[in-house]
Amino acid sequence: MADLNPIAKRIHNVTPDPVRLTLDDGTEAIFEFEWTEFFQQEFQAEGSRSDDDASYRLVSSEDNEDVLVGRQRDGNEGWEMIGAITAAEAAEAADSDADAANTDES
Repeated sequence: MADLNPIAKRIHNVTPDPVRLTLDDGTEAIFEFEWTEFFQQEFQAEGSRSDDDASYRLVSSEDNEDVLVGRQRDGNEGWEMIGAITAAEAAEAADSDADAANTDES
């Protein structure tokens, strides 16, 4: 059996703590996931972003090489694909790194 997608594994391992995701368009945001799951290699998750009211769903691409992000805006029934995830890390770790960098510059 092939390995699990490393980004999906990171998201799954960090949840339920907040996760900072970077999308392929450069967007960075903190997400909180209600649930994450693997079915063999396929990954799924559902949650929200800290800075808007939309719902977000993550799914593996057909070849399991990417983790794709869909958004459902509040009040809409349909989902729109907004991109693929290029990086995932615990939000606290990312915030601590930024704080350390700001302290070093002082």
